[in-house]
Amino acid sequence: MRALGTKQPERKVLVVNTGSTSTKIAIFQGREPVYSESIRHPVNELADFAGIWDQLEYRRKAVLASLEAGNCDPRTLDAVVSRGGAPSAMRGGTYMISQDMLDDLRCRPATEHAANLSPPIAYAIAQPLGIPSYFADPITVDEFEPLARLSGLPEAPRQSRLHALSIRSTARKAASELGRALGDVNVIVAHLGSGISICPVKAGLMVDANGADDEGPFSPERAGSLPMADLVSLCYSGRYTQAELISKITRKAGLCGHLGTTDAQDVERMIQEGDAHALEVAQAMAYQIAKEIGAMATVLSGEVDAVALTGGLAAWRRLVDDVTRRCEFIAPIMVFPGENEMEALAVSAMLVLEGQEQAGQYGARPMQ
Repeated sequence: MRALGTKQPERKVLVVNTGSTSTKIAIFQGREPVYSESIRHPVNELADFAGIWDQLEYRRKAVLASLEAGNCDPRTLDAVVSRGGAPSAMRGGTYMISQDMLDDLRCRPATEHAANLSPPIAYAIAQPLGIPSYFADPITVDEFEPLARLSGLPEAPRQSRLHALSIRSTARKAASELGRALGDVNVIVAHLGSGISICPVKAGLMVDANGADDEGPFSPERAGSLPMADLVSLCYSGRYTQAELISKITRKAGLCGHLGTTDAQDVERMIQEGDAHALEVAQAMAYQIAKEIGAMATVLSGEVDAVALTGGLAAWRRLVDDVTRRCEFIAPIMVFPGENEMEALAVSAMLVLEGQEQAGQYGARPMQ
């Protein structure tokens, strides 16, 4: 029995986050990181593998080697938590990694991506240690309300594709700033990164959002909503293959298309040097972000407790000021700059370990 008045030791969690050419890992003790590394995987080494799943053992060994080099003993861990990859559509939250989930990622992923390797690496490390492994808020989180799913074209329903991990984590921070529980507030979260997701979080549920690849504001890389007739004309112009046009819309549009850069610092430098076009483009992006936030306020019938800005672009003072000026009539504006994926994953696991939330079983939580 723990002696009265003694403080319970803080839990220790390993976070695993696989990207296309890197694997980010971090160990958190409580809410503080005590070790982190971004393990780089040279393209020429990855080229030796036929597919993403073939990289699993290579990346698992790289994680363990990093921990050993950092004098981090896995036996001191209480849990391992990973990025969710793209499993079946599900309600948001933190889930136990199961063999069913791993089978879906291997055989039936919603999309092929290196992020699908995060859960199997976490599971493989946790199992021999006898500790739990979790994943949290993957991109396939779907909590849309029924009306949010309909588009004007029956053959093209709206899909829930959003920065779910960042959005829920930021909504939780906003609720904490308000001194209330996540389930007791309505928050509009704008994740402002290379892609932009703007989402009304209604009593903890992400009930609508613009599709970051095909709706809403333009971003550093992506076109956002487009004039439909002009887009159809481009499709049939003969100038692009399908793959080339998708790449242009999702990787070479937005700031990149207008100004030739995806870096906000470059754009700000251009503005400071007197480039009027760069200023107009920056103002237009802020205008579109604010307009989408306003639209999402109607989803909540105007009952908005806070508007929270997060992501890399939330560190761009000009953009934040422009959005704030247009949106502060809706609700107080809160700013949480940075991607914060590793912290969000760690906190998701900590809340379960501390008994504040319950981990779901994969496939067991019904969707809306």
